[in-house]
Parts: sequence; structure tokens; C-alpha cells
Amino acid sequence: MTVLVLLLTTVAGLAGAEKAQPVKRLDEAAAVLQEVMATPDRSIPQDLLDKSQCIVIVPALKKGAFILGGKYGKGYISCRKKGAGWSAPGTVRIEGGSVGFQIGGSESDVIMLVMNERGVNKLLSSKFTLGAEGAVAAGPVGREATAQTDALMHAEILSWSRSQGLFAGLSLQGATLRQDLGDNAAIYGRRITNKEIVQSSMPVPAAAKGLISLLNKYSSAKNSN
Repeated sequence: MTVLVLLLTTVAGLAGAEKAQPVKRLDEAAAVLQEVMATPDRSIPQDLLDKSQCIVIVPALKKGAFILGGKYGKGYISCRKKGAGWSAPGTVRIEGGSVGFQIGGSESDVIMLVMNERGVNKLLSSKFTLGAEGAVAAGPVGREATAQTDALMHAEILSWSRSQGLFAGLSLQGATLRQDLGDNAAIYGRRITNKEIVQSSMPVPAAAKGLISLLNKYSSAKNSN
């Protein structure tokens, strides 16, 4: 019970440190995508991006630790619309923790690609746990990397992290991903689910046009399956 209380306190503290507003965070997410994809030799492989059905971008995922570890971050999801590029973005939060002796804190940008319909359905549910309910694997990096290993071929979600200039595959086993109706309301003027946003003809809000324009630039509708 004490361990659970300490873990919840750690995650709550990280959540309190998240000050960026939803609209401002859209600019941060766009900057993360731009900077990651600007270096093809150390970016998400183009073939994987082109095959993906949805993308999740979480700028500045916070990790804090004092005996117990915790993670907290907010970001965005966008999915492909048939023949029409990428959808308006919905908002998500990542929460998670790990038990073990550790002291310190860090911050990293996280990108996830959802590779198949099963992963999309889980991503668009109100909440799911990576690994427990959806196969997640650390993604490969670089122009020549492909998804030809057994683990990557069967992963529903591939994930990467950028911290202190280093971009690499990241396993997020055990982290919880959920939609954020409050942040959706801040962007769209009403509480609306991510499923409603990405699977409808919801127009892209002005604040998100930079991010969606970059997604269409790096992987347009004509490049996807």
C-alpha cells in the first residue's frame, strides 16, 4: 500500500510540473517532428512512417524518480484519412511508473507509430496499457532500417525517444495511454473523444495546421498503404 501511495505521488508530482497549454504544446509537437525527421540517417525509417496508420507525439515526457520511478506527459494523436492526408489531432496523456531504487529526473520527446488496425482500435479507446493490451516494441532508427525482424513485424506500436540529442528506439511497456477530454475541449471548444476527432471530417484547427502540414509533408496520403 505504501509503495502504491509513493508511486501515485510521484506521478502526480510530474503531472503538476506539466505547465504547457494544449495549443502551445501543438507547436512543441510540430517542432519535435520537424527536428527528428530533418536528419534522415538518424530519424524514423521512411518505410515505417509510410506504413503507419496513426502517430502519437509527446513532447517533453517527464520522468522523475526518488526511490520509485514515474512518467507523465501530454501529446497528440493523428491518424490517416483515406486519400485525404492526416486527421485533426486528438490529445493524449501517458502515465506510468516503475519500482526500484533510483534518484533523479529527466525529460524526453516520444514518438509512437501505430502499425495496424488492432493498435488503432486500442489507441482510440478511452485508456489502455502499452504491452499489457497492445504489443509495443522499440523502433529502429535510420534511413536503411526496416521492419523485417519478427518482433517488429508483430508489434502493434513502435516507439522512439529523443533525449539530450540522442534519438533511439524506446520500450514503453507498462505505461498507460489515455485520451484527454479536457485538452480536447480546450482546442475544439467542447469535450469530444479522440475517436470522434480522427475518424470524422473534423477540420484541422488553426493551432494544429503546422503539425498536420508536417505530417503530410513527410508522409502524404499517396505514400501510405
